[in-house]
Amino acid sequence: MLENCESAKERWGGVNDIIDRWLKERQNLIVQFCEISQLEDLNDIDRIVRKMERLCEILVDYVSAGHFEVYDQLVLEAKEFNDGGVELAEKIIPKIQKTTSEALKFNDRFDVTEKSEKGVVVLHEDLSTLGEVLEERFELEDVLIETLHNAHADQVA
Repeated sequence: MLENCESAKERWGGVNDIIDRWLKERQNLIVQFCEISQLEDLNDIDRIVRKMERLCEILVDYVSAGHFEVYDQLVLEAKEFNDGGVELAEKIIPKIQKTTSEALKFNDRFDVTEKSEKGVVVLHEDLSTLGEVLEERFELEDVLIETLHNAHADQVA
């Protein structure tokens, strides 16, 4: 039994670090999103473009880390503990994928949008939609973390 506990800790203890780094990145994404959303002077095109570029960079990094690091680890952990988590992941991850598509569409629109006052105003309006998409995504991700990882935390410790 002790071997199983140590094995679980070795296998899944590092998942905490991955999730922690990812949630810090989420916080950075939220901060950047809020800073842009609260900008009132839409005439400072250069400043807005810089902030939008930073937002898009963080956004793409965040959604990529979710799909290529975090979700994979959570699913592996769910398979190991075999307590219904895999089925939940199979339901939730496709919903998250839809939010990924929307986030990447936002990023792509920024890449091709004219960096002018008119283009910035349109993108600024798109932030509202992105905010709703991110809110949905965060809720789904939190369910994954809670169900697939936190439920096993005491078994891993």
